[in-house]
Amino acid sequence: MNFFVGLDWASQAHAVCVLDVAGQVCWQGSVEHSAEGLAELRRRLARFGPPASLPIAIERPSGLVVDTLMDAGHPVVPIHPNALKASRPRYSAAGSKSDPGDAFILGDLLRTDGHRFRPLQPLSDATRALRALVRSRDDLVAARVALANQLRALLDCFWPGAAAIFADVDSPIALAFLSRYPTPHSAERLGEKRLTRFLVQHAYCGRRPVPELLTRLRAAPIAQTGELEAEASGEVVRALIAVLLPLVSQIQQLSAAIAAALPQHPDGPLLQSLPRSGSVNAAQILAELGDDRTRFSTDEQLAAEGGVAPVTHESGKHRAVSFRWACNKRLRQALTTFADNSRHASPWAAAIYAAARRRGCHHPHAIRVLARAWVRVLWRCWQDHRPYDVMLHCAAQRAAAA
Repeated sequence: MNFFVGLDWASQAHAVCVLDVAGQVCWQGSVEHSAEGLAELRRRLARFGPPASLPIAIERPSGLVVDTLMDAGHPVVPIHPNALKASRPRYSAAGSKSDPGDAFILGDLLRTDGHRFRPLQPLSDATRALRALVRSRDDLVAARVALANQLRALLDCFWPGAAAIFADVDSPIALAFLSRYPTPHSAERLGEKRLTRFLVQHAYCGRRPVPELLTRLRAAPIAQTGELEAEASGEVVRALIAVLLPLVSQIQQLSAAIAAALPQHPDGPLLQSLPRSGSVNAAQILAELGDDRTRFSTDEQLAAEGGVAPVTHESGKHRAVSFRWACNKRLRQALTTFADNSRHASPWAAAIYAAARRRGCHHPHAIRVLARAWVRVLWRCWQDHRPYDVMLHCAAQRAAAA
């Protein structure tokens, strides 16, 4: 390869720098983040050779720019922002930063240390579709949690009983209740008969009897607010519910779409074979793993990417272990969620979790320990294209202990 490209991504324009094998700048400029701008970038890069011989370093591992460059045939090499930040002092002791400067550093890192970075491999259409569904659902769930917390905080300020009557304030029955009774005044005449009719009307499937629900509602204190403030609070409750209801509905629709798409994916049955993985959680793991089996040559690499392996700092007699911040956070969330669920169905997983707790690990730490153990199993199954077999796993454990 005779030329190396660094691209500093931005929302409006991208800084680009092309270097030769000696590190001399052959072209430096910027292109707009538009269809014409990306087409102009491809035309300019074509002057330096065919796309396959022109690798491009960029901080982002995904996105429209990355997809466009890969579709054009360029090897795209993602470089973590931390690596770029740590490299700046090599070029400026003052620590200066600029978009053109970062584009130059990215290109020069690719020139001098390209063997340390892996180019991205294109994902299959099935994986890209599943990733779009999963990530969109995850984002909607995060928005739902934020709105539910806002609703709960509002109720705690003027009517805590309404937040306590049902387990989840964003459940369909709780939202229906708050739509009908948004203020303490609106629920003054609510008795056992009316509440029973309401629960039957909305097909309440909870196990709490009506008297207990009423006790939860009435036992909590009620804020002494003026009439205007109470009406305003009720309006805010209605507004939050109006946003939450379609959000909950869309999450359910995306969950159904994921459940339908997962079995059609070549690796779907493999992930679904894991104990208590579930359709959504299995799809979350699969969407972040991708298709490229060579991406993680060892289970240690997968554990590091998934954020379930700690970071070790060692020098002389000093040794410290810390939490891993730089990782694929979506993959970590998926792995730890699976690990937490698996301990209720797998005696092996439950034993690892219990042992970690006995060593003094708090719950999140113990779950990461268990997730790290599961990564070894997951990586082996993934590499072998083989679904999880609990009998084979148990036999391997007995052989290792012998």
